[in-house]
Amino acid sequence: MIPPVLPSLGLAPDADEARGLLEDELAKTVYVEAQPSIFERILTDLLRGIARLFDGIGSLGAGPGTLVLAIGAALVIVVAVVLIKPRLNARGRTPDAAVFDDARHLTAAQHRDRASAHAAGGDWNRAVADVLRAIIRASEERVVIAEQPGRTATEAAVQLGGVHPALSPDIAWLADLFNETHYGNGTATGEQYRRASALDASFSSARPAASPGHGADVLAAPR
Repeated sequence: MIPPVLPSLGLAPDADEARGLLEDELAKTVYVEAQPSIFERILTDLLRGIARLFDGIGSLGAGPGTLVLAIGAALVIVVAVVLIKPRLNARGRTPDAAVFDDARHLTAAQHRDRASAHAAGGDWNRAVADVLRAIIRASEERVVIAEQPGRTATEAAVQLGGVHPALSPDIAWLADLFNETHYGNGTATGEQYRRASALDASFSSARPAASPGHGADVLAAPR
């Protein structure tokens, strides 16, 4: 939806009003709270530059120049919202969130099926996410770790690494990949999916070094 840069059709805002509208847009929480990338900072600087232009034409009052700048500002804001908002929405999720974000309680086999389906469609981010979930769920099913509602990927990696020390570096890698691709702007690859699937097979055949459930009780990663 185009932000209401122009107060009414057919009427050009004066310089102060147009500048105020731009400043109000830039003050919105979606821009203030975001951790901006270089691209986002460039867009923000561009918007602020347009706002400063209105200072230079304040003495001219309403007119064609002001109208053109106001329309240009509206177009820039639309582009900024379209390009930036999806990234900001993704950043609204954090690694502090639970690794299982589906209300359904899927089995390890179901997560593996979903991972395979995502991989077949080339959606590597979702594929590696479901492989990690399959590893965690399978460990719960085998009572290697206890079920823990709200467990994060990092917590699961610490707990699984505690009962499978030899696999600790690999599960830590997969948890980091999950956080980067699920909560950040990272992109997984087919090679990473295959490595994750091989890790799943390793966990399925590995015997825990600690007693079942011990890892969940003793080791917990800080959120």
